Amino acid sequence: MSKVKGLAGDTIWYGLSSIIGRMLSYLLVPLYTSVFLPGEYGIVTELYAYTAFLYPIFTYGIETAYFRFANKNPEEEPALFNLIVTMMILSSTFFAGILFYFGSDLAIALDYPGKEMVLYWLAAVLAVDAITSVPFARLRFRKQAKKFAFIRFFNIAFAVALNLFFLVFCLKIYQGLWLVDLQDFMLEYYDFEFKAKYVFLSNLISNSFLILLLIKEFEGFKLRFNWKKLAPILLYASPLLFMGLAGATNEMLSRALLKIWLSEGYYPNQTSIAALGIFGACYKLSVFMMLGIQAFRYAAEPFFFSNAQSKDSPKLFAHVMTGFVIFCTLVFVTISLNLEVIGMVFFSNPAYREGLYVVPILLLAYLFNGIYYNLSVWYKVTDRTVYGAGITILGATLTILLNYLLIPVLGYFGSSIVTLVSYFSMALISYLFGQKYYPIPYQVIKIAVYLVLASLLVLVFYQIDTDNWMVNFFIKNLGVL
Repeated sequence: MSKVKGLAGDTIWYGLSSIIGRMLSYLLVPLYTSVFLPGEYGIVTELYAYTAFLYPIFTYGIETAYFRFANKNPEEEPALFNLIVTMMILSSTFFAGILFYFGSDLAIALDYPGKEMVLYWLAAVLAVDAITSVPFARLRFRKQAKKFAFIRFFNIAFAVALNLFFLVFCLKIYQGLWLVDLQDFMLEYYDFEFKAKYVFLSNLISNSFLILLLIKEFEGFKLRFNWKKLAPILLYASPLLFMGLAGATNEMLSRALLKIWLSEGYYPNQTSIAALGIFGACYKLSVFMMLGIQAFRYAAEPFFFSNAQSKDSPKLFAHVMTGFVIFCTLVFVTISLNLEVIGMVFFSNPAYREGLYVVPILLLAYLFNGIYYNLSVWYKVTDRTVYGAGITILGATLTILLNYLLIPVLGYFGSSIVTLVSYFSMALISYLFGQKYYPIPYQVIKIAVYLVLASLLVLVFYQIDTDNWMVNFFIKNLGVL
C-alpha cells in the first residue's frame, strides 16, 4: 500500500502542474472563441492535429525506452542519457530540416498559401519538444516530481501570457482601443488577417525557454554516439514509434478528416472548417479527463518499470487500476452533468455550444484510453512492445474506417462515437493478451460496475432540461452526489 501511496503522491504533483497549468491555458479557449471565427480556429485545430502525428516521429518511443534501460542498469544511466540525447539532437535536426525544406509546398497542399511561416515555427517546436523529452524523463526517473511540475507549470503559464500579449494587448492597440500612440506601429506590423499565427509563435517562444529551465539536467552532457549500444534501444523503441503514430491517429485524425469527409451544407449555414472549429473547441473540454490520465502517466511509467520484478507487482498493479477507474468515473460524471455551465463559462460565442453534446462521449472514450494505458504495462515490462504497436494500429485502422463511414452521415457526433469504439476495442484486446503473457488479477466486475453506473447516471441526468440553468445545475449534480 505504501507504494500505491507513493504513486498517488507523485501523480498529485504531476497532476497539480497539469491541472493548474491547463486551467491557465484553458483561459485561452474563451479568448480564442471570441477573437477567432470558427473558420480561423479551425486552422489552429487542423495544424495542431497534424503536429500530433509528427511528434511520435520526432521522439520515436525513446522516452519509454529510456525508462526500460535505465531501470535495467541504473549505474549506467549517465552514459545512456548522453547517448539518447545525442540521438535526439541529430534526428530532430534532420526531421525539422525536412519540414523547413518543404514548408512552402506543404502550406499550398494544406490550402494555406503564404502561411508557411507557422509550419517553420511548428517544426522548431517539435524539435525542442523531442530534445527536452529526455531530461524530462530523467526528472521522472529520479522521482523529482516537484521540479518537473514547476517547469511544466511555468512553460504553460508563459505560453498563456504570450497569447494574452499578442491576442489581447497587441490587438487592442491595433484596433485603437489601448495606447493609441502605438496604433500606427501595430497597423504596420500586426497581422490582423492571420491572427491565428500568434498562437503558434507563442508556443515556439515558451517552448524555447524549456532549454534554459532544464539546463541543470543537461549538466555533464557530452555528445556520444555508439551504434552497438544504441541498436537494442532502437529495437525496443521502434514499435513504440508505430504506437505513437497510431495513437495520434486515434486522437487527432477525426479532426483532420472532418474537414475532408464532411460534406458542405451538412450543418446549416456552416462551412466544413467552421464545423471543425466547433468540434475542436468542444474536444478541448475532454481535457479534464486527459489531464488526470497525463498526470497518472508521468508517475506510472517509472513506477511500473521499477516494480515489475516484485512478486507482488500483479496485485499492486490491479489495485492501481481500480483506484484509477474510480477517480476517472467521478471526473466523467462531474464534467458531463455540468456541461451547460461549463459551456457558458468557456464559450462566449454561442455558436461553439452547439457541439457540447459530444463531450460525454469523448470523456468516456478517454477514460478507456486511460484503462488501456494501465493495461499496457504487460507488453512494456515483458519487452513485447510489438504487441502494443499491433493493438494501437488496429485501433487506428478502426478510426480511419469508421470515420469514413460515419462522418458523412453523423458529422462530428460520428467522430466522437468512433473515438469511443476505438479506445474501448484497444483496452479489451490489450486485456485479453495481457492475461496470457503477464496475468494481473484486475477487479473486472468492480470496474465494470463503476463504468456502467457512471454511464447510466450521465445518460439519465443529462436528459434533464428545464428553462432555468440553475435548476438544471442542482438537479444534475444529484447524479454526481
